[in-house]
Amino acid sequence: MRVAITGGGTGGHLAIANALKEELNKRGLKPIYIGSTNGQDQDWFKNDTGFAKTYFLNSRGVVNKKGLKKLIVLKDIFAASFTCKKIFKEHNVKAVFCVGGYSAAPASFAALLARLPLYIHEQNAIIGTLNKILKPFAKEFFSSYDKDSLVKDYPVSDRFFQSRRTRERLNTIIFLGGSQGASFINNLALKMTPKLRENGITIIHQTGKKDYARCKAFYETNALNVDCFEFTKSLPSKLEAADFAISRAGASTLWELSANALPALFIPYPHAAKNHQYFNAKELSQNNMALLKSEKELDETIVWDMLKRIELTTMSENLMTLITKNGIKEITDIILKG
Repeated sequence: MRVAITGGGTGGHLAIANALKEELNKRGLKPIYIGSTNGQDQDWFKNDTGFAKTYFLNSRGVVNKKGLKKLIVLKDIFAASFTCKKIFKEHNVKAVFCVGGYSAAPASFAALLARLPLYIHEQNAIIGTLNKILKPFAKEFFSSYDKDSLVKDYPVSDRFFQSRRTRERLNTIIFLGGSQGASFINNLALKMTPKLRENGITIIHQTGKKDYARCKAFYETNALNVDCFEFTKSLPSKLEAADFAISRAGASTLWELSANALPALFIPYPHAAKNHQYFNAKELSQNNMALLKSEKELDETIVWDMLKRIELTTMSENLMTLITKNGIKEITDIILKG
C-alpha cells in the first residue's frame, strides 16, 4: 500500500512525517513525500532514501497574506493540488497523511479531490489553521491534546524512550536553542553558565546554526568547558546525559523531553502562532511535570532561584506516565487498515 505523507515547514511537523516514514519502512513500505521548497522540508527529506520519491512544490502560507497576495497564494495552492492529484495517480497512492503546515495544503486538498482517505496529525494544543479546515473531512484526526483522538500519544522515536531515566540530582543542564536557534535561551545560557560551572554543574548547549559562532566564541574566551554545538542527530544521548532542560515548547521538543522523562523549564516562543507553545506546555506545568514561564518573567537570577527549588525526581517520575512509545505504530495500523 502506498501512502503519501505531506506537510512540514518546521521541525514539529517534520518529526511526525519522519516517524511515520520510519514505521512504514520497518514494514517494508516506502511512502512518497510532498512538501515545499520553503521552510525546512528539503533539509530534512531531499536525500532521504526512506521515501520512494520526494516532491517539493512552491507552496506558501496564506495566514499572514492580505488582499491580492492572498488570492495569488490560494490560486497557486489550487493549481498545485491538481499536480498532487497526478502524483497520487502515478504512484497509486491509497491514503494521505497530513502533519499540517502550509506545505501540506496542496496534497491535502488533492486527497479530497481524489476521494482518498485523509489522515491528520495535529502536534500542538492549539490546532493549526489548515488542520482546522481539513478536520471535518478527515477519516481520522490524531492529536495528543484532543480527548476524542483514537491515538493520543505523540509519535516519538524509540531512541528517546530507550535512554529515559529518573532524574535525582541536578548535575547537568541542557539548553536547547533549537535547530534555528532561540536568541533568548542562548543569551540566558551565556549569562548563567559561569555561575553554573562554578557550582559544579555541567552544561550542554544546542545553539542552532545562526548563533553557534557567537556562543562558541564566548565559551572559549571565558575558558568555560561546555558541550556546545549547532544541531545534532544524537539528541537522545545528549538528553540522557542531562538532568534538566531549558527549552522552547515546540511540539517535537516538548514530547521528546517527555519521552525521555527529562524535566524542563519551558520558555515559549512569544511570536508562535496563536501562542501555541504556551498551551503545549501548560498541561505539563499544571501537573508538576515541567516549569513554564514567559520570557518577560525571567532573568538569570530568577532561573537560578527556580533551579534551587526544583523537584527533579517528582517531575521526572510524573513524566514517565505521560507518553508511551507505541503511538506511531498504532497510527500506522489505522492507516494501513483503511
